[in-house]
Amino acid sequence: MTDPLPQTLKVEFSLSETDLEFFQKRLDQACEKFDDADEGRIMAGVSDMMDKAYKSNPPDFVRSRIAKLGPLIAMLEDQDWNLESEDRTRIVSALAYFADPEDLIPDSTPGIGYVDDAIMIDLVLAGLAPELEAYQDFVAHRVAIKAEVPEAKVSLEEARTEMQTRMRRRRGRAKAGGLWSHNTDFSSYI
Repeated sequence: MTDPLPQTLKVEFSLSETDLEFFQKRLDQACEKFDDADEGRIMAGVSDMMDKAYKSNPPDFVRSRIAKLGPLIAMLEDQDWNLESEDRTRIVSALAYFADPEDLIPDSTPGIGYVDDAIMIDLVLAGLAPELEAYQDFVAHRVAIKAEVPEAKVSLEEARTEMQTRMRRRRGRAKAGGLWSHNTDFSSYI
């Protein structure tokens, strides 16, 4: 008689500088497939990848990571957030990888086609932590304004300016000594 399989299994791995450079190169290659006018194509590609991934019934760890692309897309589509110039380019460039169905492991590969996407999502989210935090705070402030919470005295425009300034400052600190301060240039895209 064999022992039943465990209900969950935790798998951990560490990425070295060489590993990060490997993923940076793949992100660069994805960005090279698109030009500055391709934001719509990238957004459509990411949406298509997400739809196909969900329909393929991926493992839960992949599904949960794919869902985390939602705030990045929302950030670009949110007219109130009004993300512009370099800030917008950082998000779009990070999403380019997910718009390419022939990425590191082609998405059509049964069972594992989205594992590379899940890994890259974790890296992208870590690199875009200042953007994600600022946007989350902005959305919470907007909800507070609509709910007429007395503490929400700052206008939406003032909140956006303040939160985007804070986002850039935190991103600068992260580049100077944070997660992506290794010898890689991963932070230039994410």
